[in-house]
Amino acid sequence: MNTHSPVQVQDIMSVNPVCCTQDTPLEEVAHLMQEHECGEIPVVDLGGMKPIGVITDRDIVCRTLAKGINPIGRSVQASMSTPVRTLPITATLDECVNLMDKYQIRRVPIVDERGELRGIVSQADLANRLTRDQIAVLLKAVSAHKRTLNVAA
Repeated sequence: MNTHSPVQVQDIMSVNPVCCTQDTPLEEVAHLMQEHECGEIPVVDLGGMKPIGVITDRDIVCRTLAKGINPIGRSVQASMSTPVRTLPITATLDECVNLMDKYQIRRVPIVDERGELRGIVSQADLANRLTRDQIAVLLKAVSAHKRTLNVAA
């Protein structure tokens, strides 16, 4: 999809997104999602801010609750999605849209030259920059039914 725009993801991303580590309790992550009104939180390494995965509200539901597992006392590591799909801060909107389309994801963590988390771009961020037709194409591609759902044990 060509947005005909030299706009970079750093121009539209939400900066300093809330994040967690793989040792963060799921209950705490759920509270963070509620407090910050978000459905995805990047998971960063213990020694810094490099994304190693993401945890979504859907991950918590599908990888714990739907399996009859009590999420209380479990850590993010048991439910997070990996590998994480990131883009450099200098990526264009076209690159962001193409990544979302290719991997059917709704949010993309944005990293600096050291690979450290600097922001996140969501479909809502893109919706403010794309045409109505481009938004429709993106939503259709990202929302397409996946053939397999990689649900960790």
